[in-house]
Amino acid sequence: METGDLNPAALPPGSRVGPWRVLAPQGRGTYGVVYRAVAAESETSSLVALKLALYPRDERFAREAELLRRVLHPAVPRLLDAGDWLAPSGTPHPYLAMQLVEGEPLYDWAWRRLPSSRQALLLLASLARALAATHAAGGLHRDVKGGNVLVRASDGQPFLTDFGCGHYLGASTLTWQLFPPGTPAYRSPEAWRYVLRANSDSAPSYPAGPADDVFALGVTAFRLLTGVYPPSTNPEDDESRVWHQDGTGAPPVRELNARCCEELGALVRRMLHVRPEARGSARELAEALEQAARMTGPEAEVPLFERDAPRPVRVRALPRRVAPRATGRGWLPWLTATSVGGALAFGVGWAWGMWNGEESAQEPVALRMEEKDGGTAAVGDSALTAPVAPAPPPSEWSAIALEVPPKPFPGQRRPDANGRCPGRAQVPIHGGCWIKAAGDLEDCDEGTYLYKGACYVPVFPPPRPPISSPARSPDSR
Repeated sequence: METGDLNPAALPPGSRVGPWRVLAPQGRGTYGVVYRAVAAESETSSLVALKLALYPRDERFAREAELLRRVLHPAVPRLLDAGDWLAPSGTPHPYLAMQLVEGEPLYDWAWRRLPSSRQALLLLASLARALAATHAAGGLHRDVKGGNVLVRASDGQPFLTDFGCGHYLGASTLTWQLFPPGTPAYRSPEAWRYVLRANSDSAPSYPAGPADDVFALGVTAFRLLTGVYPPSTNPEDDESRVWHQDGTGAPPVRELNARCCEELGALVRRMLHVRPEARGSARELAEALEQAARMTGPEAEVPLFERDAPRPVRVRALPRRVAPRATGRGWLPWLTATSVGGALAFGVGWAWGMWNGEESAQEPVALRMEEKDGGTAAVGDSALTAPVAPAPPPSEWSAIALEVPPKPFPGQRRPDANGRCPGRAQVPIHGGCWIKAAGDLEDCDEGTYLYKGACYVPVFPPPRPPISSPARSPDSR
């Protein structure tokens, strides 16, 4: 088809990308866009997830492809193809074609399906096996979280997705910050200790290891079973004292959800151990989870949540000194929608609100933190279940990034020849113009980016009024 005006961010149906034919857009990220696609030369081929880079020659895609080639596991989407799409300018944009998982994000699935402790044990064991395969291949995921787990609708098989933040032995380093890519709410206490002690001018990035992936799986399990995060590991938060090397760590899951069987609660506590060496390897945890699923009694068949319980809102766990008493009523009464001023959808819901510029002023900080990643993912595979609003402006591509990207966004204002941005409040960062957001670092909203300990918003020129619109006076701007 004609390619004169094609842009990787908005390919029309029928566009060719390598041997694939685009059917429809599926999701966007900071560095890439996902399309549903099929093999161009076949009338009966299955749907695939086609991930296309927004920026030419993006090295993130090559690293993600190599890691996926090394990790072959039933709980990891298969890499089918990788190559380059040539833009009309002739510049190559990398792409990945992957197995398309038709399913729900993990926490959404749990609320709808009301799993038992035994089902949760088996699901977590499958994810631990996927991590074990990744570690055995010399790789790390580095962004394990509920948003990166899809549960297939047809058979309940979980998939660990989005390896765009991953790393493997021998791979080049693509970031320069002390923290490697990842989601703040899932970072291990040892990662924070390293960063606090390091010299930011000379120290290398924190050397994440398998124990960090295991800890993130523990945070995921804790949220899955209780509806809240464990206490924050960020030393700036008072509750983080429990993560000191002689601290108590996260509270037992059964204090928050008495329906959880003892074996499952003990294994989650093990994954969240303050000392990395006490967590065990992903393989050891998988074996322990599988054994517990076989050996637990009838109490493991009780649904973890009640059918008539209110849908949970993602909030951070209360500090242990004020933690609510255990109850057997699944999602705790203090997690009702009214406790934070209204119910919040998750999974598909957060993406839709983000792309349409909607955000509740009362949205919990923890919710916003989870959906931000390390800023190096090509685009999250979790976006495969998220709708795309028609033609969103570039400033709204940013919600899954954590750090200011190394290049300006398409259409973003640029500094002049003297390196100055046009507005008094605008500052030049990495070739683009940005405005520092007000408020504390932990209050960063969706659509903001981190840079040297502060939140920033990209600056874009105001949209041109339609030609048919009446002219406006200067006072009406």
